[in-house]
Amino acid sequence: MTRSYVPAILFIGTLAACTAAVPPHKAIVTASIPPVSLPQGLTPQATLVEASRLRSDLMQEVPGALEWNQADTQRWIMLTKQMLARQNIVIDHAQLLVVVDRNPAVQELALVVAQSGAPWLVIGGGYVSTGKAGRRGYFITPTGVFVHDASILDYRAQGTYNENHIRGLGVMGMRVWDFGWQTARKGWRDDGEEAEIRLQVHATDPTYLEQLIGHPASKGCIRVSADMNRFMDKHGVLDSAYEQAAITDTAFKAILSADLMPTKLSGDMLVVIDSSMAPLL
Repeated sequence: MTRSYVPAILFIGTLAACTAAVPPHKAIVTASIPPVSLPQGLTPQATLVEASRLRSDLMQEVPGALEWNQADTQRWIMLTKQMLARQNIVIDHAQLLVVVDRNPAVQELALVVAQSGAPWLVIGGGYVSTGKAGRRGYFITPTGVFVHDASILDYRAQGTYNENHIRGLGVMGMRVWDFGWQTARKGWRDDGEEAEIRLQVHATDPTYLEQLIGHPASKGCIRVSADMNRFMDKHGVLDSAYEQAAITDTAFKAILSADLMPTKLSGDMLVVIDSSMAPLL
């Protein structure tokens, strides 16, 4: 795969702009990780079989998971391909992409199966919350393609409350996928001023904030439901690089789910689009 990006450095800080505070990385003791199945060898037929299995798991494990008609499915695929082309990214093997539409009227996530020389698929998705405009300290989630590679170590929520009795990252053990420092527009300004935020995908407080998912509500990160968080974590949706690193590095092995059942379509890219904008920015 050809990519145009600068690898991020290992993040060991303790503060992020899109969350109140990022706790230090903490090793989590996990069970043995099943052998990694490399996706490069999947044929289109094998890809279809694996996508169908994963779709069935999604519908069982994520209550209220979204499905779309053919026209909407093709729109997800078209917009995803446009964004990949803008970033000069070429798909050379079958893999999952996590695609987020930050359009305030949409606020959805789609799990897209991209492959070379065969039709792309959408297995389903769910609602998200992206950056909220009009509130000081809140940033507009940036569009683009963000790689989840082994240059940054994820972590898990500690389930602690902040001063407002909010568990910003969800209950203890929720996965936080970290995409490094990214440039985002300040949502409380109308002059386009930007700053750096720590772009992450994570769960949120189950009592007060999860009910806001489906509407812009975050400080710039992407909030997903606890059920979607567990699904993506369990199936290693974004963990192709982590599964490889975990073979020899216990820090990465510790981050992966204790009940990991990695899909053969594990990928490493988050794609953020905005269907309200033409052309995509």
